[in-house]
Amino acid sequence: MDVIIVTGMSGAGKSSAYGCFEDLGYYCIDNLPPALIKNVIDLLSNGKRSVSQAVFVVDMRGGEFFNDLKSVLSDIDSSGFGCKVLFLDASNEALLRRFNETRRSHPLAGRSNLEGIAEERKCLSEMKRISDFVIDTSNMKTSALKEAIRKLFLQDADSVFEASIMSFGYKYGLPAEADMVFDVRFIPNPFYVPQLKELTGRSSEVRDYVMAPEISRSFRDSALKLIRELVPSFSKEGKYKLNIAFGCTGGRHRSVAMAEAVYEALLEAGYETSLEHRDIGGI
Repeated sequence: MDVIIVTGMSGAGKSSAYGCFEDLGYYCIDNLPPALIKNVIDLLSNGKRSVSQAVFVVDMRGGEFFNDLKSVLSDIDSSGFGCKVLFLDASNEALLRRFNETRRSHPLAGRSNLEGIAEERKCLSEMKRISDFVIDTSNMKTSALKEAIRKLFLQDADSVFEASIMSFGYKYGLPAEADMVFDVRFIPNPFYVPQLKELTGRSSEVRDYVMAPEISRSFRDSALKLIRELVPSFSKEGKYKLNIAFGCTGGRHRSVAMAEAVYEALLEAGYETSLEHRDIGGI
């Protein structure tokens, strides 16, 4: 199991990092007492329910329990698990601004947030020194932090991106969840071909009819090119799923056939892809 410990200054972005790792498929646990981490690792790595990647977020919220972290790291390393520590930091000015914006108090705040930040920085100085990675989030947006994490911990970052393909019928309304909508009503309609009317775009006969015109194949290739070019930009902004919808009048023939064609091409290209035909049962 690959184990990642996320720690650092309060307000430096550990919650955002937690969400990023969760999106990337890691098993994530927040604010677990460090002394229990090794037990949880043993549980997660045992039997049919074994987990290959786990993230534990630990920080000064744990109070006295946090002091066990250094010895726990040694125990994990001696057990043969790969363990890396990610430390998130930010300037005092940035942390103060964030606490003021959220109107929350620092976990160690006595008379002021600034005192709490100073005390926490002192307590975490050794942990920061021994960490494998340190990210300063002072001038980072959440999307930039997520991109930095992906570059550090993923060998093939694009492999986690999911393209969700959907077909639909305009007569039933646009899908609210769609990020991109392609209108394929320019393709000749199999509905008006008697032997194809009762079939759907999942049948080879309708599929061949829909994809026969050169404009259909050109459109498919252009859509695929656009999707592939946009994936890195979406990923850079911290978006790991793209909902792509293809629509025709009734959602039974043209949109289904085109969605199937794009879905198969993306699968063949190695993308994580899902497929749904929303209105294929419509009349």
